[in-house]
Amino acid sequence: MKVRLIDYNEDWSRMFKAEAEYLKKIFGDLIIRCEHFGSTSVKGMKAKPVIDMMCIVKNIEKVDLFHNQMKSLGYDVAGEWGIAGRRLFRKGGENRTHHIHFYQWDNPEIERHLIFRDYLRAHPEEVAKYSYFKEKLALRYNTTSEYSPAKKQFVREMEQSALRWFSEKK
Repeated sequence: MKVRLIDYNEDWSRMFKAEAEYLKKIFGDLIIRCEHFGSTSVKGMKAKPVIDMMCIVKNIEKVDLFHNQMKSLGYDVAGEWGIAGRRLFRKGGENRTHHIHFYQWDNPEIERHLIFRDYLRAHPEEVAKYSYFKEKLALRYNTTSEYSPAKKQFVREMEQSALRWFSEKK
């Protein structure tokens, strides 16, 4: 998939809310709550225009019962996709609009993602630094299969800063 990096868009929040309501109709009370995370959830952040959503559920295995229904609604079913205990659905094909990450309520990935999001929301200087880094990468790499691995170490280091920030806040 081609890297499409754009300025922050106020519509991303609305798109998250609409998709969350749609998914709650499909999954019912299996979903405890939905969270908007990733770059599209942070004001001022340059991002690929793909809404990252986290649906926190009571039982992750019950999500698997919805594969055929999700496919019929236009979602790709990607399974765990490298993260144990996650179920990933992608919407939009080559012009992807959403990544839906399902986690069971007790999965530690939930906290990691939300702490990183909240850290960025609280630190605009880090948003500027991360956006600049992503712009440089987007000039070097044309596809997400090259771009995404190239930013892993930078993100890992920023996540460590976020975890330190969070533990100091407690």
